[in-house]
Amino acid sequence: MDTKDRQIIRTLQRGGRMTNQDLADAVSLSPSPCLRRVRNLEKNGVIQGYSADVDAAAYGLAITVFVRIRLERHNEDDVQQFERRVQMIDEVLECHVLTGAMDYQLRVLVPDLVAYEGFIRNRIHPIGGIASIDTSFVYGTVKNTPVFPSIG
Repeated sequence: MDTKDRQIIRTLQRGGRMTNQDLADAVSLSPSPCLRRVRNLEKNGVIQGYSADVDAAAYGLAITVFVRIRLERHNEDDVQQFERRVQMIDEVLECHVLTGAMDYQLRVLVPDLVAYEGFIRNRIHPIGGIASIDTSFVYGTVKNTPVFPSIG
């Protein structure tokens, strides 16, 4: 991947619905080489798909929660069970493995506090093997961008 490929990616991250002509103009390429590069990025899995950015609150999911979880045991079976179960929970948009005191951080969307309580009681607790859960509710967002930083 070269600088031009990264420029294409950043431009698409800002507005993925643009035409190939508009993209080519934005990155100073002619349309054919631009389209070739985009198709190559898609084929190689660098561009993994296209989606719509949706306002979660307008959709009905007004509460964003960061949930940090520490497991009781770190054997292969318990870790695999936790990760497999978390992948099946719709409210969990992201699950990251952490270093430090906690093992995982989840980004969770729910409509309200009652739904969050149900999420913990009915979706997280039944997984088992969890030593602790630490929750932070988002009450404001300063920055949220899908655009990667420039390299070099």
